[in-house]
Amino acid sequence: MAAALGPGEAAAAAHALSLPAEAYGNDPNVEMLWAMRASQHAEVYFNLISSVDPKFLTLTKVDEQIYGEFRKAFGGLRVDVLDPEDLKSEPAKEKWRPFCLQFEGVVEDFNYGTLLRLDCRGGYSPENTIFATRIQFFAIEIARNREGHNSTIYNSSQQQRGDSK
Repeated sequence: MAAALGPGEAAAAAHALSLPAEAYGNDPNVEMLWAMRASQHAEVYFNLISSVDPKFLTLTKVDEQIYGEFRKAFGGLRVDVLDPEDLKSEPAKEKWRPFCLQFEGVVEDFNYGTLLRLDCRGGYSPENTIFATRIQFFAIEIARNREGHNSTIYNSSQQQRGDSK
């Protein structure tokens, strides 16, 4: 994963990432900072579901609301292995937009970009990762945790730890 930022670099990155996108255009430095931040978030989350049984995780203060609204809007969506079209096609975007917007002011940085695994049985890799909003990440990962799909990662990690003792 990316190298860690020092305190000064982290403060500068946080400030840069808090400004509106229009202030930058396609600034490669901002894209790199975003990529580093997203990569660090992905690494922390994967380590978390590897170390703690995901069925017991709480990702936000409003997990119940997110999960309830998600399953109401996307009851038939398969979350163990995502089809990118279910997130990125025009019809999907039309369905996701109202879902996401209901969490504005409820979930901090609800529309920030983050990385999401397509197949929950695998880690973050170029082939298994898609760009999503933070609220999409929460909705899908909360569903994966509650429905037992992320237990594969946890169980595999525990088995490896047991084998190495």
